[in-house]
Amino acid sequence: MKLNEIRDNDGARKSRMRVGRGIGSGKGKTAGRGQKGQKSREGVSINGFEGGQMPLHMRIPKRGFNNIFAKDYAEVNLGAIQKAVDAGKIEAGAALDHAALKAANLARGGKDGVRLLGKGELTAKLTFTVAGASKSAIEAVEKAGGSVSVIEVVPAHEKAAAKKGKTLAAKKAAHA
Repeated sequence: MKLNEIRDNDGARKSRMRVGRGIGSGKGKTAGRGQKGQKSREGVSINGFEGGQMPLHMRIPKRGFNNIFAKDYAEVNLGAIQKAVDAGKIEAGAALDHAALKAANLARGGKDGVRLLGKGELTAKLTFTVAGASKSAIEAVEKAGGSVSVIEVVPAHEKAAAKKGKTLAAKKAAHA
């Protein structure tokens, strides 16, 4: 077999039925849509519409809660950081923050910063500047000779409010 002889198997790509092309085609006149009614007309979009009855997706009870003030952290385990050190992506003894972890492809997302978690072993001496860290992560880093400094991070929703000038501090300053 040569590259110029490669082609799909017979029947792998079936051309669509051209409807409304005369009675002899078998799909002429009504073009397989039946007689009359809304669905025989053009421009109908009725997916999920139940004739005016309350649709199923609106009848079913909703569960749960979506906290709009929740902080979005990129969670990074110590084991993954140690793997990156062993692979040479991160230098031993380096100072790591959100940007450095992102550059090493360890922190994905996390609009509000990085949270350090204690899963895995850490042997390299590293200095972390993160938005949050678990107790076990802090203990493991200090045991390896490194340090963790947790910084106060302004949540994304507060940043957006600050851009609009609607922070509580700004309002208080305006009234004072």
